[in-house]
Amino acid sequence: MSTPISKRAQAISPFHVMDILAQAKTLQARGHDIIHMEVGEPDFETPRPIIEAGIKALEQARTHYTPALGFPELRQAIADCYQTHYNVKVSAERIIVTPGASGALLLAMGALLDNGRKVMLADPGYPCNRHFARFVEGEVNAVPVTAESHYQLNAKHVEDYWDAETSLALVASPSNPTGTVLTKSELAALSAAVKKEQGTLIVDEIYHGLTYDGFDAPTALAVDDKAFVINSFSKFFGMTGWRLGWLVVPEGYTEVMDRLAQNLYLAAPTMSQYAALAAFETSTLNILEERRHILEHRRDALMPALEQVGFKFAVKPQGAFYLYADCSALLNEQLPDSMALSRYLLKEAGVAITPGLDFGNFEAEKHCRFAYTTSEERLLEAADRIGRLLRRHSVTGYGRCEADE
Repeated sequence: MSTPISKRAQAISPFHVMDILAQAKTLQARGHDIIHMEVGEPDFETPRPIIEAGIKALEQARTHYTPALGFPELRQAIADCYQTHYNVKVSAERIIVTPGASGALLLAMGALLDNGRKVMLADPGYPCNRHFARFVEGEVNAVPVTAESHYQLNAKHVEDYWDAETSLALVASPSNPTGTVLTKSELAALSAAVKKEQGTLIVDEIYHGLTYDGFDAPTALAVDDKAFVINSFSKFFGMTGWRLGWLVVPEGYTEVMDRLAQNLYLAAPTMSQYAALAAFETSTLNILEERRHILEHRRDALMPALEQVGFKFAVKPQGAFYLYADCSALLNEQLPDSMALSRYLLKEAGVAITPGLDFGNFEAEKHCRFAYTTSEERLLEAADRIGRLLRRHSVTGYGRCEADE
């Protein structure tokens, strides 16, 4: 290339899972049956009322720009949802509609993280969080978290790891890749610890609505009105390809978010905003509740099936649609880490999963993530394929993995 690539771009690594996905697509093109458990997108289509609202918006030629912060009716509907679901009063003026949760994270990082300043993150955690920090010339204060804290940052972590360069803490509840949830008391303690350090708390709540065992994830806004809260229409509402999310900001931050949104992306997709109004209708919520039960059944079927073939789980996830598995018992000289195991399972069993290396550095080599985003029948078939493969090779030896050829 005649023009050099920026250092910030060079510092942002690709997802390892994209390599797995590319191999999976190649195998599928050759006629292989691949069970996808690597991608964080359930197999459900967008609920019909939302689709119909989107079609209606197109038929009415609602295709022009909206205000940069989102059109007022949707901002009010989101604010009403906080009152109805969480009993938390949030002014519609504090709701910023964005192109996906990624747009919300970009605004938050752009407004709050200065050059060289750090954001505290859990390791393991969603990789884009650290990449967004780097993109705005910030740094990451990665904290190794274990099952003892349910793989979440807590007040003790803030006390032990906060330093002079750290100004933000970002947590996700429910989390990706572990599916664990912060309780209201844990959020309150975390918020108090961050405030003690004169820092700011950002909470990713994009998997809210997808919780199990009778547990309902509390919003951080119930304990910290100064927190920045990210959410999305992608996960619970099933609108992944519509690219729509939102950010709740404290009083006084609307103007800066307006300026950033105008310059970074102008406005979120107009058709998607009109369609999202139907997300809060009773008919839609009934559909989504049925799907939540389906995901819970999938989790409860897949987890013991994977345990039977050698994977271990330190915690039972309470939300999202992921299982974060310890695969160390399955590793050996031929399969030294989760990336090698992931490639091996894809090539030899036709099962695509995500290696832990995508989510950080701490014990990443001995963990992998399963997304229970396909039918229960296919999930159990995947576990059976893995079991048969491992039983066969426990006798014959692993041999050379085709993925490394």
